[in-house]
Amino acid sequence: MSTDPQEFESARGGVPLDEPEVAERGTPVVDHAPSHAGEPVEDVDEPEETAPLTFIGSRQRKTDGLEKSTGRARYTDDLTLPGMLHGKILRSPHPHARIIGIDASEALALPGVHAVVTGDEMPIPFGIIVWTPDEQALATEKVRYIGDAVAAVAAVDEDTANRALGLIRVEYEVLEALLDPFESARRTDVQIHEAKKAGHNGNISKIVKLDFGEVDRGLAESDVVIEGEYFFQGTTHTPIEPHCAIGQWEEGGAPGGRLTVWSSTQVPHYLHRELAKVLELHPARVRVVQPHVGGGFGGKSEPFDLEFCVAKLAMKTGRPVKILYTREEVFLAHRGRHPFHMKYRVGATADGKLKAVDAKTLLDGGAYSSFGLVTTYYSGQLLAAPYEIPAYRFDSTRVFTNKPACGPKRGHGSVQPRFAFEVTLDKLAERLRIDPIELRRRNFMGSFRRTVNELRVTSNGFMECLDSVEAASGWRERRGKMGFGRGLGVAGSCYISGTNYPIYPNRMPQSAVQLQVDRSGRVAVFSGASDIGQGSTSLVAYIVCEELGVPLDHVRVLPSDTDFTPVDLGAYSSRVTFMLGNACIDAARKLKAQVQEAVGEEWGVSPKRVLLAGGRAMDARDTGRNISIVEAFNLAEAKHGTLGSVGSYNTPRDVHGEYRGGTIGASPAYSFTAHVAEVEVDAETGFVDVKSIWIAHDCGRALNPTIVEGQIEGSAYMGFGEALMEEHVFKDADHGRAGLHNAPSLLDYRVPTSLDTPEMTALIVESIDPEGPYGAKEAGEGPLHSTIPAIANAIYDAVGVRMDSLPFSPPRVWRALQEKAAQAQEPERIAAD
Repeated sequence: MSTDPQEFESARGGVPLDEPEVAERGTPVVDHAPSHAGEPVEDVDEPEETAPLTFIGSRQRKTDGLEKSTGRARYTDDLTLPGMLHGKILRSPHPHARIIGIDASEALALPGVHAVVTGDEMPIPFGIIVWTPDEQALATEKVRYIGDAVAAVAAVDEDTANRALGLIRVEYEVLEALLDPFESARRTDVQIHEAKKAGHNGNISKIVKLDFGEVDRGLAESDVVIEGEYFFQGTTHTPIEPHCAIGQWEEGGAPGGRLTVWSSTQVPHYLHRELAKVLELHPARVRVVQPHVGGGFGGKSEPFDLEFCVAKLAMKTGRPVKILYTREEVFLAHRGRHPFHMKYRVGATADGKLKAVDAKTLLDGGAYSSFGLVTTYYSGQLLAAPYEIPAYRFDSTRVFTNKPACGPKRGHGSVQPRFAFEVTLDKLAERLRIDPIELRRRNFMGSFRRTVNELRVTSNGFMECLDSVEAASGWRERRGKMGFGRGLGVAGSCYISGTNYPIYPNRMPQSAVQLQVDRSGRVAVFSGASDIGQGSTSLVAYIVCEELGVPLDHVRVLPSDTDFTPVDLGAYSSRVTFMLGNACIDAARKLKAQVQEAVGEEWGVSPKRVLLAGGRAMDARDTGRNISIVEAFNLAEAKHGTLGSVGSYNTPRDVHGEYRGGTIGASPAYSFTAHVAEVEVDAETGFVDVKSIWIAHDCGRALNPTIVEGQIEGSAYMGFGEALMEEHVFKDADHGRAGLHNAPSLLDYRVPTSLDTPEMTALIVESIDPEGPYGAKEAGEGPLHSTIPAIANAIYDAVGVRMDSLPFSPPRVWRALQEKAAQAQEPERIAAD
């Protein structure tokens, strides 16, 4: 396979670019020449004259920043519709039970109650992954975790709705619950789901076994083999905004009626599809609107019971219905990080070059599939960079348990294995007496390469990331020299910039944008993308300003309404900047060409000489000749008619291997990250104080450095919280309420406050990717991965104990220190005997 960067086409028109040209420029520029005013337009094919980048790469305000900071932004729960009812959902008190019957007559008799809905009215199963539709809006036959939804009520207010829930009688046949993933994988007498094939275990969600190269031979030929077992406890998202949805049914709005659902979802398009499917409505009769979203992090990236319930209740009552989750319900909805039990064997030569990696993983998936099919692949597919791994095997099994379903959380599926692998690399470096950063340098895979599992890597700034954190942290001068209790640790990682493969098979664009220009110079952007705080609404505004030369306050972004915006698949897998950005560039350049043609014709010059920048159109060879951008737009409208354009993006076809599962984990580009963490450990209490984290992230080009730095710091903050505090745990069989969430509130579920958070230094590395918009790659999820193993490795540097299980809470660290002390005393006791 080729490693020539010439073979990688640019996202900017499909022209092959070599690496130095991409890295040194913003957009192509040619030498200026004298103007020839009034002469006919030249017929020669000359290169387009372009100005240096102005908006892109500079620190701009977020377009919705003032609205959010002043409280004017309206979230779903801020919306009130005339005649609106309030809904509540009845949830199972049992982790596993058969539903014998439901009697809602007393609830319906309560004054103020307008409707009750049960699962029999919405029996069609759904699921975000089309091959695993194993959920129902409301359970019909079985409940599979404490909190599983069984009925919903609509009433005049929340208090009445809550009283009505207490009047709904559900008869259950309690079944044995399986809470341990190892037991669930072993048992066949208790089946959480029915087996899809005869002889299969219905408790097994997905098995993936893939190997690349001669793993056993590589391990046998290794000079050193490091083996270890690791455990990553499940964690959840804790967004500030709970899930909320409003349903409205208009009987006369369309033949047969029309449904509108407002939701805090981060995947409006997928919600639109599933609503139509479950409610048996033609998709053209369904509209989904996404207001502002107060955080998602993956926790709102699939449909939930409340969205179906508000829709069905609205259809039954003829009135709008709102359901707002309580904080406890947010924890029950979950879809957070899977608990992973991992075994790793890593072999290397005496000089530190990797020979083979063998990984075996058991994933605790909770009660339903969610994104689990993808997660099982991600647990192995995304480990093969940024290091050169000659042979690699992973064996991953996801099982169902009677707990809330796990799904995607920031850095989906690859945070857990990255923790295990990067700690293993640290152990390898120690065994070989090689500096941990040097070990990682020796195994760098390079740029414009294929990984061992055939993922196509384009630009790769990982070496620069290592250099940056090494220098910023004072690594060479300080590591291992800070005294007992203080230490530094390093880790590296990579992540995708959008998924090559959409959630449901199709060949249509993954992202699209529509632009419309008014005669006043105002540009409207219709975008189906979901802004969940990461700044996608601002992104398209910056691109329009860059390409069309209009001021930022002349751009109106109208996002996330399925009736008016083109399809975008949502905010997940770090796809928005890359895919939406390329789609917007496509649309803007089509419109720009119309304007350049009209102005060039007016001036008698080649359209390629017309620059649009700074609110004006000008002749690149005689900038004294210029007109306002409004005049330029008017000339274009006079020539072409009403100005508008559409743009779209789809991934290249050659970014993955040709084997089953090869598309999962494949991406048009990959980001790269390196972290150094500094910790102080109190040996008497086990308390770990993370002093600083240096985060170097290769984001391609930083389209807005301020937003990129915020994403880097936010990712590292979440990783820090997972490392030291977070645990999504449940009471076990020894308690009377086995399967009950142990801490379903923000008082009990520990997340870092501003007082806990360490000093963070975001170091932007720009490798300028040929596929990305202006060379950009992702920055929202990748910077999380390395935080956790960097802290683990820093703890070892500080006090000499390996933390192979998360979180690194004071009791766990203290026990590890006590075990180390006991082991140190054992030889002395034997000698004394």
